[in-house]
This record gives sequence, structure tokens and C-alpha cells, in this order.
Amino acid sequence: MLKYFDTPIIEIESIGSKNAGLKILVKREDLNHPFVSGNKWWKLKYNLIEASRTNYNTLLTFGGAFSNHIYATVAAAKELNYKSIGIIRGEEVLPLNSTLTFAKECGMKLHFVSREDYRNKNEDSFVEGLIEKFGKFYLIPEGGSNSLAVKGCEEFAKEKLSSIDFDYLCLPVGTGGTMAGIVTGLEGKKNVIGFSVLKNGKFLNDEVRKLTSEYSKKEYPNWSIQTDYHFGGYAKKTPELNEFILKMKREYNLSLDPVYTGKMVAAVFDLIEKKYFPKGTTILLLHTGGLRQG
Repeated sequence: MLKYFDTPIIEIESIGSKNAGLKILVKREDLNHPFVSGNKWWKLKYNLIEASRTNYNTLLTFGGAFSNHIYATVAAAKELNYKSIGIIRGEEVLPLNSTLTFAKECGMKLHFVSREDYRNKNEDSFVEGLIEKFGKFYLIPEGGSNSLAVKGCEEFAKEKLSSIDFDYLCLPVGTGGTMAGIVTGLEGKKNVIGFSVLKNGKFLNDEVRKLTSEYSKKEYPNWSIQTDYHFGGYAKKTPELNEFILKMKREYNLSLDPVYTGKMVAAVFDLIEKKYFPKGTTILLLHTGGLRQG
């Protein structure tokens, strides 16, 4: 099993939050593992257990060129002595970026497919073609979001979040698996706000609803997704976002990645300025990792 390191909760004492009568906490789940960090640890946990139980020695998964999931999966595969295959969206661009360089150095076999073909990744015929090409493998979906990922994130919510005193939990959303698990684990308690890191991310509402209901057979009303803070789309960023991330590091010694957590924290601070949160509430920000160590 992957090693797990307990993570701290820190408080950010900003002038804006004090003026608004708010308390801001950060759950530093980015510190739970050097490479398989944040929510990726929990999303992969039961997938890796299932791969071992069913005697697979190769993991195959999907992602874009900057995918935190690709990064985490290959790191987990290396630590647990699995072979790994990454189906990468888009044409190969050389030199490889840092994410794919890390993946290749850790032994992942990279297979690039066109964006058009990538859209078929969930089709049986597409997967059958991959089996013909690569042989037997344990398939982990894009972002790791399946029922086993929801199970892991549900466990995280019950074991690590339920005992924390907060009113709002905020987290970035890419595929919806983490949010579905946390909503399920909190069992309708607290308010959960997701922040889409994708442009046109309204479809994530359906994804979270589907994952939650399929796993728990229940629907919970205590969550929502903000879709206006994507900063241009997945893996895109703006000068304003870059400056915000630098400010958080400079003023609070809090490192954020620009793909996920940076966008979420910037969004929360903007909502504080807009007086979105009721006075006297505590906001818990979930740092879902994504910082590159390799």
C-alpha cells in the first residue's frame, strides 16, 4: 500500500477575511505523499488495492499533457512495482513538458492519441483496441474518477474532515470524483463548494450527481459548483492568477499549483471580497496537491 503522511491544518489570517468576519483554514492534503499527493492518493487507494486483488501488474490510464492524475499514477506504479501506460490526449510535443518527462522517467509507456480519438476513451471498441495493442492491464479512468475513487474520497471525508469545525468546504473540481466522495462522506452535513478548473464546466454538476447517486444511492442538497473561475480553461492561467499564487507564497508561505488549487483559492478570496460568505463562518480550503516534486 502507498505510504500516507498525516497532514496539518493551517489558518490564513488575511485582512479581507477578518474584515468579513470569516475564518479561513487550509487542509494541507498536498503533504500526504511526496508524489501521489492530495486527492490523488485517496482516488487511487482502492483502485490499487483492486488491481492487486485481481492480479494485474500493469496500470493503464488517461490524461492530458499536464495531468496531475498521470503524474500521480506513474509515481504510485513505480512505488508499488507496477508497469504503467498513459494514454495522452493530443499529439506528442517535443521536448516533453515536466509532467510527461517525469512519467517517462518513472517508466510509463506514453501513447498519444488525437483529441478526436480521445473522446472515444470510454467506448468498448476503443478499450478493446488498447488491449490488443498493450495486452492485459488494469484500467483507471481519466482523473481516476470511478466508484473506487469515490470510496476513497468518502473515507477521507469521514476520517479526516468530519471532525474539523467548519461551515464551508471549498475544493477544485476536474472530473467530479473527489467532490462526489466528499459529499457522500459528509452525509449531507456542511456546505461543499466545488470550483471547476475547466471552461464550460457546468456539466460537472451532472457528473458529481451521477457519481454520488451511483455510489451511495442517495442525493444530497448541500453542494454546488462555481464555474466562472477557470481562468481560461484547463491548464490555462492568467497574469492575475500567477500574481495571486506568488502573493500566497510570499505572504502566507502557501504554495499553490496553477491548474487546481491556485484557481480555487483565488476564487474563494474573490467571493470573500464580494461578501458571498455569511459573517462568522469558517471556510475550509482543501489543498488537493498538484505541486511538482519531481
